[in-house]
Amino acid sequence: MTPDRVALYLQDAHPLSEGIELAKYAEAHGFEAVWQAESRLVRDAIVPMAAFAAHTSRIKIASGVINNWTRNIGLLAATFLTLDDLAPDRIICGIGAWWDPLARKVGIERRKPLSAMRETIEVLRPLLRLENVTYHGEFHYVDGIQLDVVHGRKTPRHVPIYIGATGMKMMELAGEIADGVCLNYLVHPKYNLEALDALQQGAKKAGRSLEDIDRPQLVICSVDHDRQKALNAARKMMTQYLGQQPHLMKASGVSQELLDDIHQVLTWPATEEEIENAMHLVPDDVVQMCTASGSPAEVKAKVREYLDHGATCPILYPLGDPRLMIDIFSEGYHE
Repeated sequence: MTPDRVALYLQDAHPLSEGIELAKYAEAHGFEAVWQAESRLVRDAIVPMAAFAAHTSRIKIASGVINNWTRNIGLLAATFLTLDDLAPDRIICGIGAWWDPLARKVGIERRKPLSAMRETIEVLRPLLRLENVTYHGEFHYVDGIQLDVVHGRKTPRHVPIYIGATGMKMMELAGEIADGVCLNYLVHPKYNLEALDALQQGAKKAGRSLEDIDRPQLVICSVDHDRQKALNAARKMMTQYLGQQPHLMKASGVSQELLDDIHQVLTWPATEEEIENAMHLVPDDVVQMCTASGSPAEVKAKVREYLDHGATCPILYPLGDPRLMIDIFSEGYHE
């Protein structure tokens, strides 16, 4: 059974020209959105988003996710206004708090991440409504600024803001102030139940309900008719994340013992050789615990598990052949 809503996630595994073709292919096969990553120091999200927007006509284009530290708030608002000019009412701003050690290595101290995120959204949203904004905060200080549209649409822009959240305090904040939350990947479906509770608590503060908050979820999807090939592709990805983002892995219920074993082999950033040497430590059941990996039937069942645990739309991160994955999740769709 295929989900009613489905989206595509692209990181840096494909040349940009191929990413454009995949966005077009996903659109033609009924996918509702393409989310572009911006995580490591490899590919920013904005340039690919503009490319996808320019080559499609219906599919939504989302940042999955940019961070709230590295772009000045005025530039951030102007960037999303520009994207909306390119693809009116099809742009989604997915934004997260970034992660260490990467942030620290480029000189950013991620202090008070909740306050910083709240301020970012409290300034960004009225700017996108083309309001004049004065805001004297701890992280953002602006005096009487607004998006100065001289040529073009002078109407408020409808750019939903989704917080990419992993921790429960950020999840609660998303429930309070965001249009949606981008639930993380490499988590166990049961993690979602705790996330839903936090979202609901935040929603209550704002007089909203859980149903008012969209909850798309990133899902690693490694599908192949050769089941072992699919599992090994996901194992490699999981090994890398066990090494570089252990906070994600802890949230998934991965044992500290396995994390410690991985860290004996991996440094940061991990080399290809280190990842290959550590892969054998990660058993099949751990791979399938936190990813949709294996045969088409197994993958669909795992995605359904995330939906049954509160996600509203899978954002599928393809390992292997992305067109095969799109085909499998668009069965029964006719343009």
